[in-house]
Amino acid sequence: MNYITTKQVSDAWNISERRVRSLCVEGRVEGAVKVGTTWNIPETASKPIDNRKKLENKFIINVPQSKFDELYEKKKILDSKRPLSEATLKSLRENYILEWTYNSNAIEGNTLTLRETKVALEGITVSGKSIKEHLEAINHKDAIVFLEDLAKQNTLLTEIDIRDLHRLVLKGIDNENSGKYRTENVIISGATHIPPDNVFVKEEMAKLILKYRDWTKKYNSIIVAGLLHGEFVKIHPFIDGNGRTARLLLNLVTIKNGFTPIIIKNDMRAEYYDSLDKAHTTLDYTDFINLIIKSANMSLDLYLKVIGK
Repeated sequence: MNYITTKQVSDAWNISERRVRSLCVEGRVEGAVKVGTTWNIPETASKPIDNRKKLENKFIINVPQSKFDELYEKKKILDSKRPLSEATLKSLRENYILEWTYNSNAIEGNTLTLRETKVALEGITVSGKSIKEHLEAINHKDAIVFLEDLAKQNTLLTEIDIRDLHRLVLKGIDNENSGKYRTENVIISGATHIPPDNVFVKEEMAKLILKYRDWTKKYNSIIVAGLLHGEFVKIHPFIDGNGRTARLLLNLVTIKNGFTPIIIKNDMRAEYYDSLDKAHTTLDYTDFINLIIKSANMSLDLYLKVIGK
């Protein structure tokens, strides 16, 4: 790959060199690499969209504040008991990795049962199940591990982070498309909403990152997580693996903000898809945020039960 300097980029994009460096620091110039005190930028890098433009959608979120208050009260109780013992943390983590992996894959049609998923994660082959289904389980666990590390970092979410998550989701399943935006048009089976034309995916993802950063200043972390998940799926930037990646992104936000992992259960699948389609076609996120709150309550209740509260 050929790299150019911030001065060359400044001239090409007709913006100041200082602005170019700021964009690199914010992670908005894909592939930019810092070497010492200078930035090397791929000559093929695209100019990021101007974040001074109004990008916000007018979402409808008619959720009573009392529902959020209940969640945050449970979180407060859990926080008062931290740090949890190593044994308790290990047990809870093993449980949520299994439940999260099983349910997220099952929503997408993976036929491994909960017990079979556990066996697959232990590296044992389940008779009668495809290699793809085994890889989906193993990959999802790897993606969770990557997400946990990402959540600990005091950095802004970037497109590269999202593509890295997706790369793990499809590793060994579809290496040609893993971590790469789609180059063809798609439809979502059973949904009314039709994702944008493939030529707009890159631009829409750049906008999503800017919107996400704006949402963090306007909404609580539960709403931010829901909007990031929902608007990501609305773009449907990848050929496959969008749902799993979206649910990982949802939890990146909640875990980063001190919540326990939120697992959308497979038996909520119809409610989940219906609420997403409603959000995509009407901008009404009420039902989807309520579903997330319900799932978050289930997760917090489990943690509180385990620690005896």
